Amino acid sequence: MRTMKHLLSLEALSGTEMREILNRVPAFKNRRGQHDRPLAGQTWALIFSKSSTRTRVSFEVGLRELGAEVLFLNAGDIQLGRGEPIKDTARVLGRMIHGAVIRTFAQQDVEDFAQFSGIPTVNALTDAEHPCQILTDIFTFEEQRGQSIQGKVVTFVGDGACNVPASWIWAAARLGFELRIAAPKAYQPDAELVRKAGGSIHCTEDLDAAASGADVLYTDVWVSMGKEAEGAQRLKDLAGYQINDALVSRANPGALVMHCLPAYRGKEITEETLEAHADTIFREAENRLHTQKAIVDWMVR
Repeated sequence: MRTMKHLLSLEALSGTEMREILNRVPAFKNRRGQHDRPLAGQTWALIFSKSSTRTRVSFEVGLRELGAEVLFLNAGDIQLGRGEPIKDTARVLGRMIHGAVIRTFAQQDVEDFAQFSGIPTVNALTDAEHPCQILTDIFTFEEQRGQSIQGKVVTFVGDGACNVPASWIWAAARLGFELRIAAPKAYQPDAELVRKAGGSIHCTEDLDAAASGADVLYTDVWVSMGKEAEGAQRLKDLAGYQINDALVSRANPGALVMHCLPAYRGKEITEETLEAHADTIFREAENRLHTQKAIVDWMVR
């Protein structure tokens, strides 16, 4: 019997499994004439507790292109929003649908849903990880550069203690590239996470040193969803950790500037730098669609 696959975190994936997903993406990026619809006759649910543009649209379009009917369930509109335990919601939906994509706060909710539903489950973002985004980013780098990310240097700038750098940490450890996280001490990832992941992970407050010789400069918003009450303090604390033209000049020639979006110009990245690298950044956004189709295909085959 085939073992059911989920994508709950990059921590739970091996480097081989990441490569299996990444190797599928180019075929899905060629959308013309695709007749392979592995989800034909199935219904998948998108269960979202957090707002979304790219994640919702890319998953809705992708699942439909794979043949599925799609239900969008805002957690506030179903019994989850009134306090029903996630395991009870999972046991109901698992008897009615064929797969689920969940965007929520607690990582444990995604883990519990997968356990109690008995259906393929995708983590479309939690406070702990953003695995679909980082697999997309790696594919985008390798597509743009025509070479493996192995042995390269990725520098993350900004809030290094949130979900996006956490997934970068696991990817770096599994796929063999160097990750530098440039952030104030209070915004660096937990030392135990870095120790557990292994690999070549370096955290520093020295932004210039982190950018020197980098192949990728990457940033995310300074105020993540759920952190709005800390907004003023975060803007003050992170003010010096911005990607701008001066920082780009310290990286390797031709280094990619990446942002998972939405971008707040003048904060984590300047308007000029974003627009100079818009082709990469919006290709990265487009590639969410193709990478997520590859993820689902890997899960259900």
